[in-house]
Amino acid sequence: MRHGMTIGEFATLTHLSVRTLRRYHQAGLLEPATVDPFTGYRYYSAGQIPSAQVIHRLRELDVPLAEVRSILATDDPQRRADLIAEHLHRLEEELERTRAAVVSLRRLLRPDREDLRVELRSLPARTVVAVRGHVTLEDSTRWYDAAMAELDAAFGPAERTGAPGGRYANELFTAGAGAMTVYRPVREPRAGGRVEIVELPPADVAVAVHAGRHDDIDVTYGRLGSWVVEHALAVDGPVDETYVVGPRDTATPADWRTEIGWPVFRLAPGG
Repeated sequence: MRHGMTIGEFATLTHLSVRTLRRYHQAGLLEPATVDPFTGYRYYSAGQIPSAQVIHRLRELDVPLAEVRSILATDDPQRRADLIAEHLHRLEEELERTRAAVVSLRRLLRPDREDLRVELRSLPARTVVAVRGHVTLEDSTRWYDAAMAELDAAFGPAERTGAPGGRYANELFTAGAGAMTVYRPVREPRAGGRVEIVELPPADVAVAVHAGRHDDIDVTYGRLGSWVVEHALAVDGPVDETYVVGPRDTATPADWRTEIGWPVFRLAPGG
């Protein structure tokens, strides 16, 4: 006497192959409701259809087997939702990294040196308010956001006199960790909390503008670096970024403009 649906019937109803259902059984994800002790035939119940479909969706999202088991094992709907949300967040981060890599590759595959405009500037000494720290490259985005938020909270729009900037030690890129400084020019600098008053020394820099998201800003860095090698003498020193238009100004990434200032030694006045 049959005790449910055969594996073939269950496969038809769930749109899962017999092979997949056998694999789920072997992995301990979805065991048949009963197994005939004489024939070894697997039989499934109608109540197992939602579980089979949930497992299939999770595996399509590359959820590891151990996490699938944890999700299925919990009877708490909120806990189950949290486990799935954690994995979805990881997938979103991976998709963002993939998208950024695609953008960079497209620019690299279609180089157009003519659209890189470089300007040599002499920056005067400046007094700014800043947050400084020794940061890993992996943590640099989070650190930057927190530091800039602290500066924004301390100095309102009426107190600011220019675009914010960032200064990054070479070691941040060459060694994966180094000094980072984010700063704002303001009317009346004052210290408080992590915010300190910093004197930026004068510098000669070659400046190029990166348009849009920072996903492929490394491409602009590379092209600017090549220009510096060809036209000037590079000197040791931190690279400056000035966020002329950024996420705090507009939610439209296409409008973002970041000036990259590469330290150089000028060969001649006005060169």
